[in-house]
Formats: sequence, C-alpha cells, structure tokens
Amino acid sequence: MLKYIEENCKEIKSRVEQAAKKAGRKPKEITIIAISKTFSPEAIKAVLEYGIADIGESRIQEAEPKIKSIGNAARWHLVGHLQSNKAKKAVELFDIIQSVDSVKLACMIDENARKINKTIECLIEVNSSGEKSKFGARPSEIIGMIKEITGLKNIILSGLMTVGPLTDDKSEIRTAYRVMYDLFSQGQKQAGASFRYLSMGMSGDFEMAIEESANMVRIGTAIFGER
Repeated sequence: MLKYIEENCKEIKSRVEQAAKKAGRKPKEITIIAISKTFSPEAIKAVLEYGIADIGESRIQEAEPKIKSIGNAARWHLVGHLQSNKAKKAVELFDIIQSVDSVKLACMIDENARKINKTIECLIEVNSSGEKSKFGARPSEIIGMIKEITGLKNIILSGLMTVGPLTDDKSEIRTAYRVMYDLFSQGQKQAGASFRYLSMGMSGDFEMAIEESANMVRIGTAIFGER
C-alpha cells in the first residue's frame, strides 16, 4: 500500500505541475494538501516521505491520535465542518482551520487561541454553489466577514476555501471557482498580504481549480485510494 501511495504522490505532483504550467503559473505556488481521513498514520508518513507536508483531516476525534503520533512533521489542516463546541480542541490540534463559516465561530476560535497564547491561521469557507447540503457562508456575506475577522488578534485570516458543486457540469464548477477568485481578489485588498490562500479543487477537478487560480488543492482519493 505504501508503494502505491508513493506512486500516486508522484503522479499528482506531475499533474499539478502540468496544470500550473498550462495556466502560466509556477508549480511551486500550488500547495497540495493530502486529505487523510480514514487512513492510518503509516499512510500519512508515506506521503510525508514523498515531500507532501500538508495534511488535511475532517474530524477532530479521528485526527487527534494521528496528530499526536506524527506531530509537527506535518502542517495540519482542519477541512471539515467545525462545531462551535469543538473550537477549543481544534485550536489546540491544528495549524490551519479552513472551515470558518461564521463570525461567531471565528470569535470562539480567537478566544480559545488567546487562552493558550497561540495565533492560528484560518480560512473562510464559502458555499460558492448555493447548494443547501453544503456548509459555508454565502458569497454575499464574505466581504463583511473579512472586515470583522481581520480585527481578531489571535487569528490570521489567510484566505478562502470552497467545495465545488456536486455535478459533472464543468461549466457550473468553473463558474463557482470564478466567483471564488473574485471574492479572493476583493479579500486581498481588504485584508492585505496575509490573505494568500485560495483553497479549492479536489481529486476530480483540481486541474480546473488551478486554471481558475487555486493555490491550495485538497487531494484525498487520488493519493490514498478509495475509502
């Protein structure tokens, strides 16, 4: 299995490089986040050995033993929905929280970070497609949220994240990603240099996301295999 993961990492790196070059971008601008939910610490270590150092997890309870096992050899991203009552534990465990979907949640993260003298990077999760089944703030809320969250002292607001539409219609996916880039550009003007990540694209559409200016892509199945 570990050899299989190594081969997948090699292929994904190559595809990211090709997509970046096709879009006239530098491959080093793109951060690959390996989404390791349901996979073991041994599988994560295989990814780390191949030079992918950013690891994403969706559930705090599942992530905690992995983070304690592997430690700061990885940069840990929380990419799943965060309930407010789990904010304390999320702040303790993760380096980046990508799923901030309200100012209220951001304030709870900030308060818990202050208590342990930590500054934590956060991304605002955007429901760019308007699907009712998706978490995330509405696009119309984002600029207001950026204004409020940038005032919090123990959060570094680092960008935006979205999950693309659940559809095979590529034009619909691309439209959602272009909405994200427009919001990201506005956010940079609002928040400054620290606002630098546009996290979108997964195993099935990350090349399109790179074409549409993503600089973080979240790859699970294409690295670890089917869950």
